[in-house]
Amino acid sequence: MTVFVGPSNTGKSYLAILIYTLHSFFSVRSLGPGFFQTSRRRSIFGLRARPHDDAPVSDNDVEELTDWLDEMSGRVGKLRLIEDRSEDTPIMLPELVAELVRPRLKEIDSLHGLFDNEIMRCFGVDNASSLVRHQARESTRVSVKRPIPNGLRPPEAVRYDFEFNGSQVNLTAHIPSATHLRSLVDDDPRRAVTDALGRLGYMPRESDDEGRRNLVGLITRTLADLLGPQIVMPLSRAAYYLPADRTGVMHSHRVVVGSLINQASRAGFRRDTPLPQLSGVLADFLEQLIELGDQRREIERRRDLARDIEERILHGGVRMEKSPVGYPEFFYRPEGWKDDLPLINTSSMVSELAPVVLYLRFVVQPGDVLIIEEPESHLHPAMQVRFIRHLVAAVRAGVRVMITTHSEWVLDELANLVRVSQVPEAHRNGIDGADFSLAPEQLGVWLFEPKQRPKGSVVREIPFDEDFGGFRSGFDDVAMNTYNDYAEISNRIEGVQY
Repeated sequence: MTVFVGPSNTGKSYLAILIYTLHSFFSVRSLGPGFFQTSRRRSIFGLRARPHDDAPVSDNDVEELTDWLDEMSGRVGKLRLIEDRSEDTPIMLPELVAELVRPRLKEIDSLHGLFDNEIMRCFGVDNASSLVRHQARESTRVSVKRPIPNGLRPPEAVRYDFEFNGSQVNLTAHIPSATHLRSLVDDDPRRAVTDALGRLGYMPRESDDEGRRNLVGLITRTLADLLGPQIVMPLSRAAYYLPADRTGVMHSHRVVVGSLINQASRAGFRRDTPLPQLSGVLADFLEQLIELGDQRREIERRRDLARDIEERILHGGVRMEKSPVGYPEFFYRPEGWKDDLPLINTSSMVSELAPVVLYLRFVVQPGDVLIIEEPESHLHPAMQVRFIRHLVAAVRAGVRVMITTHSEWVLDELANLVRVSQVPEAHRNGIDGADFSLAPEQLGVWLFEPKQRPKGSVVREIPFDEDFGGFRSGFDDVAMNTYNDYAEISNRIEGVQY
């Protein structure tokens, strides 16, 4: 779990949206009819044009590549028969193959336009350069680093750099030449490797130069498509963003979509009226709500997470029905009732938590990222404590949770859950919340503090302070100041009376 805390207007939501954008950019996505004339999932690493088209390719290179693909195809076929899949079985790329794949993983500068568009979409701006701090002379740089085992001490890191300047977004990548490339053969990659390498392994082996280059380009593109997400993990996993105004969207999603369609249909007649624009995070949330009408399949573990929130916080169930025109309708049924209430007629707490219940039940899978702005909104402090425990339960189930918060109760409860993890299980009886303990390495709390010169924010991680009793976020300063103000006011009153 990652927590962003700090004063308002210090950039917590901006950084959260940027992280969401990186996931959206790097995540494996559906691109319709794929490279093998079939619908499949693709990553950005399979989108680039073939590198080094003019590079000489020998018959021996082609022979070694295709022999290896034949071998891997047979190996993957055998792996599919293994019942015990508890351990990942990596497929290592020979150095000959790795030398051909690394350039595709590295040379992504041609995709800066794609990332620029994704930045504008997610933030809802017309130009990515507008996100650079006003009047700043220097560009803004973001680096994504991930250590990759390569036998060196210390291991080198794969790094992707994003630079925002006054005119464009630039992308560069650093892939150390000693980086070992491998694909972990777990459930999903197994199917991808079987499909992709199996097809490649039995392709005809052309002997002319153009045919050899085409074959090598095909192989490297497919392997980069499979291995790229492994390198940038966890950024290749899906992310879901629940914005701060999610309650209003839950209540009015049909009105919003109807308005956008109506405005779009009239655009040709009202050229002077700009179309309404939604940020990408809000548009994605809206689209996912609509698509929930087609979701009927629940995973047992996810259903438990959702049901626990319904039983222990909402004291009732959240459900949906698909309307005749395809829109989902959301309802809430309190415990003991025989009839449903439309969500718009429920309390603000129910409306606030309903999307979390639905996402946990139908959308979010282990390994995915769930970003929630201000999870404390519309919740009594006691309910904030309960809710944060259930988000921790999602973390323990494998979901990566990120929140922005202004709540001292949220932070204090997280401190308690970290602290209780240090108590031996045999001695936890009677401790409230002990079932939701969180190991210190599973939680990161980051403080956003305003800076005047140059104007901006400083972000730093707050360590857990056992002597202090939690995380030094500044909430205690507010409490102390209000207490001192009360004491001063009381002293003035006593002085006037006497």
